[in-house]
Amino acid sequence: METRRLRMLVELSRLGSMRAVADMLGTTTSTVSQQIAALADDMGTALIEPHGRRVRLTPAGRRLAEHGVTILAAVEAARHDLAPGSEPNGTLRVAGFATAIRTHLLPVITTLSGSHPRLHVLVREHEPAEALQLLADDMADLALTYDYNLAPATEDPAVRATALWTARWGLGVPVEADVREGTTLEVFAQCAGHDWIVNSRNTADETVIRTLASMAGFTPRITHQADSLDLVQGMITAGLGVGLLPLGTVTFPAVRLLPLDTPDVELRAYAVARHGRLDWPPLALVTELLLQRSARERRRTSLAP
Repeated sequence: METRRLRMLVELSRLGSMRAVADMLGTTTSTVSQQIAALADDMGTALIEPHGRRVRLTPAGRRLAEHGVTILAAVEAARHDLAPGSEPNGTLRVAGFATAIRTHLLPVITTLSGSHPRLHVLVREHEPAEALQLLADDMADLALTYDYNLAPATEDPAVRATALWTARWGLGVPVEADVREGTTLEVFAQCAGHDWIVNSRNTADETVIRTLASMAGFTPRITHQADSLDLVQGMITAGLGVGLLPLGTVTFPAVRLLPLDTPDVELRAYAVARHGRLDWPPLALVTELLLQRSARERRRTSLAP
């Protein structure tokens, strides 16, 4: 069984069309079709069948694609096992959200510049869905992502997510707003008449807001979107609405940050990598350094008065 053919089948199961597979692999639709047909001959069973103007995987094709994820990961792991030398070197491509890069990854990179000068980290700022897509397309080696306890991410068997840290979030409101502290649902109910500001490149916080608003008995009027937390505060200052902000944030003078308790709103950060690459020395080292930094931050926070 040629792993190149198997990868085409796995990508077809993920992308849904031969054209998409061809575009991703830099080949032609005809080549993809021929290689999957050859794989079917190798296996002695049909792997695809017509579906309208396209094709879809047969039950056998779906099952082989499931095996293919594990097989390709094992092949990749074997390559890394045979790699000469043990000291991490080369280029590690990291895609992640701004807070993770600024507060956790950049200090790690500073440390690496002295301890491992032959290891270079290439940084790209992306929201979770974008970072995970880069990981799937092999355009990133490590994705720094997040979800919320009230909006958990969908599990993907092709990757492993390592939990890094958690952060409590609150609700930012204008200073002059008549909103008193209370439980999360009480705070939300008092803001039912306000416009709401959500992230422009990720839907997780909107899911959290809609979930809590529904529990509080209203439908939120979501009108504005902003990726930058500073811009969210600027919008709140301008009277454009209210929005989620991490507790501990240094707020603008015109912004008041209310804690959200019962239920809590908690962001959860992860380091995500594809199976088969977890033992690659640069990836393993950076992941471990991120874990160590997260642990130090947790201890520091727990000891703070």
